[in-house]
Amino acid sequence: MLEQLLIFTRGGLILWTCKELGNALRGSPIDTLIRSCLLEERSGAASYNYDVPGVSYTLKWTFHNELGLVFIAVYQKILHLLYVDDLLAMVKREFSEIYDPKRMSYDDFDETFRQLRKEAEARAEEMKKSKQVVSKKVINSGKKQVQMQKSGFEGGNKKKESTNGNGKDGKDGDNVKNVTENGHANGEVVESRGISRVNGKENGDSNTNGGAFDVNKLQKLRSKGGKKVNNNNGVVVNKVSKEEPKKKPAKKNRVWDDSSPKEEETKLDFTDPVSGNGDSFMAVPQVIEGESMMDKDEVVSSDSESDEDDEVETDKKVDSKKKGWFSSMFQSIAGKANLEKADLEPALKALKDRLMTKNVAEEIAEKLCESVAISLVGKKLASFTRVSSTVQAAMEEALVRILTPRRSIDILRDVHVAKEQRKPYVVVFVGVNGVGKSTNLAKVAYWLQQHDINVMMAACDTFRSGAVEQLRTHARRLQIPIFEKGYEKDPAIVAKEAIQEATRNGSEVVLVDTAGRMQDNEPLMRALSKLIYVNSPDLVLFVGEALVGNDAVDQLSKFNQKLADLSPSPTPRLIDGILLTKFDTIDDKVGAALSMVYISGAPVMFVGCGQSYTDLKKLNVKSIVKTLLK
Repeated sequence: MLEQLLIFTRGGLILWTCKELGNALRGSPIDTLIRSCLLEERSGAASYNYDVPGVSYTLKWTFHNELGLVFIAVYQKILHLLYVDDLLAMVKREFSEIYDPKRMSYDDFDETFRQLRKEAEARAEEMKKSKQVVSKKVINSGKKQVQMQKSGFEGGNKKKESTNGNGKDGKDGDNVKNVTENGHANGEVVESRGISRVNGKENGDSNTNGGAFDVNKLQKLRSKGGKKVNNNNGVVVNKVSKEEPKKKPAKKNRVWDDSSPKEEETKLDFTDPVSGNGDSFMAVPQVIEGESMMDKDEVVSSDSESDEDDEVETDKKVDSKKKGWFSSMFQSIAGKANLEKADLEPALKALKDRLMTKNVAEEIAEKLCESVAISLVGKKLASFTRVSSTVQAAMEEALVRILTPRRSIDILRDVHVAKEQRKPYVVVFVGVNGVGKSTNLAKVAYWLQQHDINVMMAACDTFRSGAVEQLRTHARRLQIPIFEKGYEKDPAIVAKEAIQEATRNGSEVVLVDTAGRMQDNEPLMRALSKLIYVNSPDLVLFVGEALVGNDAVDQLSKFNQKLADLSPSPTPRLIDGILLTKFDTIDDKVGAALSMVYISGAPVMFVGCGQSYTDLKKLNVKSIVKTLLK
């Protein structure tokens, strides 16, 4: 049964709801659809499923882009109503005829909707019956074919039995005779037990025919590897000369005993020249590398006008080839009546290819183009504008909307709020192996130090060898306290004790380093889910490389899925933000930022762009969008 049907404008003004249905929806499915699907450029999907405890809804929608209207139908997920798409199309057609921007109430549409609903349900029933009739015919025809095949197979078996009962037991001589009688004796070779027949003559070991040869002699000569030899039959056998393998230069063995020369000892000595006793807690001056790039405003040069001029010129050249001068000029002045999907496809295909060359995942690029197409179909093309420029403007607007954070990402303000509540602000860094979690954790710690915030590190990577020592080195250079318990410990317990220690000593922020893990490694993902559940951090940061393309979708979606599935909480914590590393190595291949934000809905909060502690900056949305569409 249909639960609700709603018509509203893109500005959010509700024009009409079905009073006849009058069902109170549990939860907020329409608000969730608008927030997580329509505003996130996911409108290219066929439907949206909304699940809350006790009920599940399926939502379908359509747009009237010229009038700026949205039509949404809600029904129970378990029902699988077949007439919803047709009903939405008919409601869209009928309502657009009576729509007036100055009008606020449409009570007279109730009777029209009642008739449209009955018509859509009747069509669905007819289609269902016709499908059942067709399926029965297909099943009956399939049964007949199987019976015919069985009868033909049984007849073939009877024929075989009758032929095998004629007293012929299939001996060699009879086989040769049968083959020759079936037309193989006319110039073809038939071999049986060392006898070859050529043109009906037998050739035995004497090999009287010059065209035949003895296979046994040829195999013997090959095995011996002799030189070129002409045998009695005129066959030339080449000798395969085995090349002697070149001897590789022998590797010189390193001398590890006390008699090794002093030059090698100096090469192998990696101890600190300041202190040769290897004390890991030796005094190191605090590293001060200047102001972090997080506090600097990035200046973006705008040369998009020249790019747009170039695109307009290329469009003019292409259009001048296809159309005449007068028709193209008239259409550019008057504008096109309504945009259709066929008009948008060339521009969208070029835009999709451009996004993929910028390292955007193919799936994400395709969904974005579908969403832009849906938002433009039916719109009237303005005068002196072209389809390609209209599509690019719509895509630019969509990209800015996706990359702009939906909530505040001001960590400094959140830290001060946590300080007023007398508890430390906890940040957990998660991600796959080798993306730079520990290094960028140190960069974040350095940035927080610049704002006079007391920071403590928690070494919760108890899995990888050397992880604790690596974090200890950063802590020593930055003069930051570190909480560690060594290896093979439960990281959830280590993080809990670190937070308790930070509360005692007055640390304002705890940065928790975790082990790198692949998204398919269930034991490590279970341990990470436990760490987040036990400690309830204020921020869960996913650290990802800017180098990844299609794998970004797999990493983030599976991380979120595992954190949700393996958490014992009914409302599990997922990824809150993204830290994008190695951003200085990708040139204009910035598509990973778009792929990660699109698939997770989490904003990019930090961007790592170098090797020093100051190389951490914010994501410039305008710069990313400009690079993607360049």
